[in-house]
Amino acid sequence: MVSFEGIMPRKVVTLVTERLEAAHCPDAAFDAAQLVRLVLGRDVRLCADPLTKAQAAKLEEYTSRRAQREPLQYICGSWPFLDFELQVGPGVLCPRADTETILESLQSVLEQPPQNVLDLCAGSGALGIGCKRFWPNAQVTCVEKSPAAFSYLEKNAVQALAPLTVEAKMGDLFTWHETLADESLDVVLCNPPYLTESEMGELQPEVAQEPAMALDGGKDGLLFYRALAKEYLRPLRHGGWIALEIGWQQAQQVEALLCQAGWTNVQTRKDYAGNDRCVLAKRPL
Repeated sequence: MVSFEGIMPRKVVTLVTERLEAAHCPDAAFDAAQLVRLVLGRDVRLCADPLTKAQAAKLEEYTSRRAQREPLQYICGSWPFLDFELQVGPGVLCPRADTETILESLQSVLEQPPQNVLDLCAGSGALGIGCKRFWPNAQVTCVEKSPAAFSYLEKNAVQALAPLTVEAKMGDLFTWHETLADESLDVVLCNPPYLTESEMGELQPEVAQEPAMALDGGKDGLLFYRALAKEYLRPLRHGGWIALEIGWQQAQQVEALLCQAGWTNVQTRKDYAGNDRCVLAKRPL
């Protein structure tokens, strides 16, 4: 195996790319550039010196981990969402650009800034913290059940947008509604587990290393949407909105659940890849 010590950064990117391609990593060139940047502390285009022994050793560690299909986000330790960084690692779902669609879609339907926002299945806090980024004066509560994920949520709640903060709470979507007063919220956000039983058996190696709790939506992938549709209408004020991330084949089913529960203005928005990604619904006035 070729050592990276003494090799110029641009050449190192090529060597790492080849290693990752051999391991069948998707987007190997992108990942290689990110790993080299992580080691050097800046863009490879700004580096004119060959890698030191210490840098080479660290890059070898990172490359080996990625070649074993550990998520790049976990190796980096943080990942961008909108224009801020979220701390991530084993035990929490990796932030994805597709999820930004939820906040952009919500922004397009709100007639005034929300005052009270609830983010359920919050994970790293991407949606709740993103909402705070869009509407700094909102009171945002992020609820997460997993202790492992909650440790990241706690950090991100105070660090990602400092000095702005959100409130992090341990709790379960299936019972949290019991703690809420009638008409106490303006917005409910959720990126729930939504993979079906069959999809859980066909995960890419990277996704398989993310927490199953954040992925498994039950046999048909709709377990959490049934609870959201039924239980989170009451805590919303009249005219309040719910915004949900969905799997690319779930729009019709999730829309039907919301309509049956009495929601109105039910609509689906697509992500930048053209896939159905967000369902919005309103509590009737």
